[in-house]
Amino acid sequence: MQVGLLFFFSIFWGFYPLSNAIFTFPQDRPMLIRERSSAMYRLSSYYFARMAGDLPMELVLPTIFVTITYWMGGLRPSPITFVLTVLIILFNVLVSQGLGLALGAILIDLKQASTLSSVIMLVFLLAGGYYIQQIPPFISWLKYISFSHYCYKLLVEVQYMETEVYDCPTGIHCRVIDFPAIKYLGVDHLWWDVAALGIMLVGYRFLAYVALRMGKSH
Repeated sequence: MQVGLLFFFSIFWGFYPLSNAIFTFPQDRPMLIRERSSAMYRLSSYYFARMAGDLPMELVLPTIFVTITYWMGGLRPSPITFVLTVLIILFNVLVSQGLGLALGAILIDLKQASTLSSVIMLVFLLAGGYYIQQIPPFISWLKYISFSHYCYKLLVEVQYMETEVYDCPTGIHCRVIDFPAIKYLGVDHLWWDVAALGIMLVGYRFLAYVALRMGKSH
């Protein structure tokens, strides 16, 4: 079972882009204020140009990483599954980056943004469904706002089939979907998971733009 590797994919490529994206707008703020005061360009032009300029490096690194570790980790040797895994990770990177941009645009202060991002990722780590399956009901809703949770679910859903089995400690064959970490996830509703990440992708980036526009008016 390589469930732990899949969870690592979702967490690492959630935290890394998030922590990098936080620095984007606070570092650009002095230049942006100066050039915007001269009416050199619209805020939307800067925003979309910044997004497009960051895409190559944001997508190349995880692609190389997954290409190497996927085959080393003994995951399903299927080209289709490999491509789907890469696409899910890239989707997760874009969502994570969007949250980092939103935090950086809202807080501006790098220390506050970095601290908040660490707390958020720790919460997502615990609510992801791998380390803890018995989460108290009053905080169980946290997994539904965690992009890492949806990424992890998608990775598991494309990696394992319902009819697949593994060797249990008792020496018998058990179904993969009955493995505790997977059973807790519920490997179904794939398109709902995709939709949830899509909403986060658009929502975080829209929030970042609104925060920049509101900050510009002060």
